[in-house]
Amino acid sequence: MPGSTRYFTSSRVFSRATPSGAPATVEVDTATGRVKRIHSGQAPDRKQLAADAADEDWIDVGDQWILPGLVDAHVHLNEPGRTEWEGFETGTAAAASGGFTTVIDMPLNAIPPTTTVENLKIKLDASHGKRHIDVGFWGGVIPDNADDLQPLAREGVKGFKGFLCESGVDEFPGIKEEHVLRAMKELDAAKSLFLFHAELDGSDHSHNEADPASYSTFLASRPPALEESAIDLIIRCAQQFPALRTHIVHLSASSALPSLRHARKGLGLPLSVETCFHYLCLSAEQIAQGKTLFKCCPPIRDDANRELLWQALIDGDIDFVVSDHSPCTTELKRLESGDFMKAWGGIGGLGLGLSLIWTEAHKRGIAMDKVLEWVASKPAKQVGLERQKGTIQEGGDADFVIFDPKETFTITKDELHFKNRASPYEGLELTGAVKATYLRGKRVYDRESGFTAGEAKLAGQLLL
Repeated sequence: MPGSTRYFTSSRVFSRATPSGAPATVEVDTATGRVKRIHSGQAPDRKQLAADAADEDWIDVGDQWILPGLVDAHVHLNEPGRTEWEGFETGTAAAASGGFTTVIDMPLNAIPPTTTVENLKIKLDASHGKRHIDVGFWGGVIPDNADDLQPLAREGVKGFKGFLCESGVDEFPGIKEEHVLRAMKELDAAKSLFLFHAELDGSDHSHNEADPASYSTFLASRPPALEESAIDLIIRCAQQFPALRTHIVHLSASSALPSLRHARKGLGLPLSVETCFHYLCLSAEQIAQGKTLFKCCPPIRDDANRELLWQALIDGDIDFVVSDHSPCTTELKRLESGDFMKAWGGIGGLGLGLSLIWTEAHKRGIAMDKVLEWVASKPAKQVGLERQKGTIQEGGDADFVIFDPKETFTITKDELHFKNRASPYEGLELTGAVKATYLRGKRVYDRESGFTAGEAKLAGQLLL
C-alpha cells in the first residue's frame, strides 16, 4: 500500500521557485494531496531523503520533465442532455490523457444550461462519480436571467458567459447590448467575471449562392468584422463598469487586437483575452474541400492571421490558450456531404493541447516556462485557483504532468480519448508526449496502461 508521503524526482522540475526547470524532488503528503516541500538542487539521494519510502512512493522519471497539472478554462462537457456528444467521464478522461488536471465547463450545450442555481445543481449531480480530474463551472447569461446571476455567483461558478450572436442551441439564446448592460450591473455587484463569445450576427448573405462544401464559403460568412464589432460593443459597455473584469473567449481575428490593446493599456480596463490551440496550429490554407471537422466559430483564418495571433500571445496581448473542446456526434459534422454551412461548428481536441502548442512553440524557440504560463498558471489565476492550481508550489495541489519533450507521435484515433473520436488534428505529427498525469499525488493516467491503472480513478473534485 502507498505510504503517506510520496516523492517525485526529475532532472527538470518546473515549479514556482524554478519556472525554467531545474533538478528537484517534490515531496507530497498523499493524505491531503498537497505539496509538502520542494527539494531543489541536484536531485537528492533516495537514501538520504526517503530511505523508508516504498518503491511505489519514489517516482524517479529521470530526464523526463515534471510539469504542473494544466488548466483548460474552456471546455464543453455537454452533460446532462447531450451526452451522445460528450460527457463528464469521457471528457475528463481525455483531458487527463493530455496532462490537464482541471477543466472549467461551459454553461451551454448541456440541457439544461447553467443559467439558474437549480440547473447548476442538476449538472453537479450528473457529474457524480464521473470525474477523472477536477471540474469547475461557468454560469451563463441569456436575455431573461439577470436575477439569477448573483445567486449563481454565490454558489461558486467562476464567471458568466454570454453570446453576442446565436449560440447554435435554442436553450441558450444570444444577448443584445441592453442585456449586456443589465448583466454587467449584476456581475459588477457580485465581483464576478463576464465572458463573451465576441461575434455579432452577420447580415451579408451573398455566400448563400456559393459552394457550401468550400471552406472559403464558410469563412466569408463570418468575416473578422463580426469579431471587431462585437469587441467594440463590449469595450463600450465595459467603460460604464470599469471595475468589472471582462474576457474575450476564443479570439480568432487578429484585426481586433488594436482595439483590445487600447482597451487594456489606453483605457485601463480589466479585460483579458484567450485564443485556442486550433487558431495557433491550423490555418485556412490547409482545409480541403468538404473537411467539415475544421469548422468552428469564429473560424480558423489564414496563416498570416495565425502568425499575428502568435505574436500577440508572445507579447502578452493574448493572455492564455484553451481548447474550446466543442464536440458533437459525427453525423452532425455532415462528413458525407461536406456542407460547411450546415455542419455543427466545434473542434474536438480535448487533451491534445500541450503537445500541439509545444510542437509549435519549440519551432519558434519558445521555452516551456512561457508555454506553462499560457496553459497552466494564467488560466488558473483567471478562475481564482492560483493558490492551488497551475504551478508546483508548497501548499498547492500535487497535480503533475510527466512529459517527454522529445518523443514524437502521430495523432490517430487511438490518441483521442473523448467520446466522438473525430478531430481535424488527426494525421499531425507532434513533438512532446504526456507520459503520465497525477491528481493530488495519485496517478490518473499512464500512457502505457491508460486509465485503469490510475489510483485516483474518478476522484476528481468539484471546484466551487
